[in-house]
Amino acid sequence: MKDTDTRPTWGARLGGALGLTPASSHAFFYRHRLWVRIAHWLNALCLLFLLMSGLGIFNAHPALYWGNGSDFDHPILSLTATQDESGAVTKGWTWIDDHPFDTTGFLGASPQDGELAANGFPAWATLPGPHMLAMSRQWHFAFAWILAINGALFLLYALFSGHAWRDLIPRRRDLLHLPADIWNHLRLKFAHGEEARHYNVLQKLAYCAVIFVIGPLIVLTGLTMSPTMDSAFPILPWLFGGRQSARTIHFLCAFSFLAFFFIHIAMVVLSGTWNNLRSMITGWYAIRKGEA
Repeated sequence: MKDTDTRPTWGARLGGALGLTPASSHAFFYRHRLWVRIAHWLNALCLLFLLMSGLGIFNAHPALYWGNGSDFDHPILSLTATQDESGAVTKGWTWIDDHPFDTTGFLGASPQDGELAANGFPAWATLPGPHMLAMSRQWHFAFAWILAINGALFLLYALFSGHAWRDLIPRRRDLLHLPADIWNHLRLKFAHGEEARHYNVLQKLAYCAVIFVIGPLIVLTGLTMSPTMDSAFPILPWLFGGRQSARTIHFLCAFSFLAFFFIHIAMVVLSGTWNNLRSMITGWYAIRKGEA
């Protein structure tokens, strides 16, 4: 994944045409192969559509439960709205177990067409639109298959090319540096020179969690929510303690992806926006020659 070959490839020439290749005062190396870059951007697109269509599906029944049944009196989380005597929505509430929190304007009740409407999540956060359950499901399933196939292909590539063992899975020496890396990140101190050629231990742990834990979990829990898949593979509802439990885990995994996205974007910006963006467009990552 991280070659030292400095021959100008088509990616480097394209980067030069776009003004993305580094200046002569920098050395650069090929950080991301073409397939890694394609998989990265395809995943980003899929996750955006999956999250927004998933919120549209969730809004049809904005509550989460544990187990096989839907005990409507005891959800572990629910988004509700209260109305006045005329039927107008007045408040939005987020319930965690039996504890309500006023989340008017965002969760439970949010502005729509100039007035408050009873939506679990705001209409602007859903695709293809508010209260379009059938269409949201079609969008969700379509992009879910794209993400699953892309993820499976990337996983096979990572395992058989050595990318996983060489670049992603933390080694013992990486884990020994974990406290120091956490402290450096808290101080916004990032790797330079030769150290920048490799993922640090926090990156490795985050990528492994997404690729080997959250990704497979979100696929399996999604399949568990399908009655057809449950009939074909009855081990699925048993594995997750019921379809409603699987739905809750699916929801938590989705927001774990969202948390990863925000942290990922923050680290990209703080550690060098254009250098990181260049490496994911052309494959080339720049280091000052004095630091290489």
